[in-house]
Amino acid sequence: MLANAHTDKLSPRGGISASRQDVLTDDALEILQYAVDAVAAGISAALVTLVEVRGGAARQPGAQMVVLADGRYCGFVSGGCVEAAAAREASEAIASGRDRVVRFGEGSDYFDIVLPCGGGIALAIHVIRNSAPLQHTLERLYQRQSAGLAYDPSYSSIACIPCPAFVGWAGGQFHLAFVPRPRLVIFGGSIEASSTASLAHAAGYEVALASHLGPMPKVDEFTAIALLFHDLDREMGPLQAALDAAPFYIGTLGSIRTHERRTYALLALGYRSEDVARIKAPIGIFPKARDASSLALSVLADIALAWQVRVRGGVGVELREDHVLTATQPGAVTKHPNMEA
Repeated sequence: MLANAHTDKLSPRGGISASRQDVLTDDALEILQYAVDAVAAGISAALVTLVEVRGGAARQPGAQMVVLADGRYCGFVSGGCVEAAAAREASEAIASGRDRVVRFGEGSDYFDIVLPCGGGIALAIHVIRNSAPLQHTLERLYQRQSAGLAYDPSYSSIACIPCPAFVGWAGGQFHLAFVPRPRLVIFGGSIEASSTASLAHAAGYEVALASHLGPMPKVDEFTAIALLFHDLDREMGPLQAALDAAPFYIGTLGSIRTHERRTYALLALGYRSEDVARIKAPIGIFPKARDASSLALSVLADIALAWQVRVRGGVGVELREDHVLTATQPGAVTKHPNMEA
């Protein structure tokens, strides 16, 4: 098991500022940017990572928050029930200059903090000494590339690694996976298109409204394409471009009969049945949404589900107590060749 910070001698609580939430977000990119900006401004900071879950928990392993020396913090590692206490622990870690692990809920010394789910969590608090790995991770995300980080508690260090297939402990290091924000390209020029764009933007998606007469916006594996036309002829150009690219989702409006016509047209153009099978038609999670707001909700929920399955399906494996590799286990720690202190 990972040692609990409360079993070690802690720095005095005097002089530690009261914690307070500074930015309300659980977006990984915003959290990392918050850390990098703080370090660039000369403000000491710590990265807090959820590294173990026992029983139920509000968030998966890999959830993070950043805490500044003055107690301000950004991000979430629970449903909001431990963040203030975690921020205080992180402030103490910054003051002492030493990383630590803290437990909440089951098995914790914080008897007055009980997780509503009844489980227990462990948080690894890393005092940021070098923000270069975080900066490199951000650069990759802004370039719409996946990225990975490895935290090594035995060296109190983090390093960039290729994006791992899962989040969790491996060889004494905790591996984190990051992917760019999902992008949604919407065709249609209708009230349904504008309503879907507004909702997607509010949900944190990168959004591009496109015209069937213009070029296809940049499409990558983190892109979804929604074709919200009421005219099959106008959608064929963008639909072919979507099928020729590699988005994680393609959805189109129309009835089952309309999709049969669409299928015949695509097969006549040389597309295979498996190509056509990539199209979600009718688009959305519930049928016959007749107003723009309902359709937007239906479309975005469908895309969000596809995003979880396609992009995050192998990430965020729930860690049980008996599955956790710890730095105290013999042979568990292997220093990564590119580890940066």
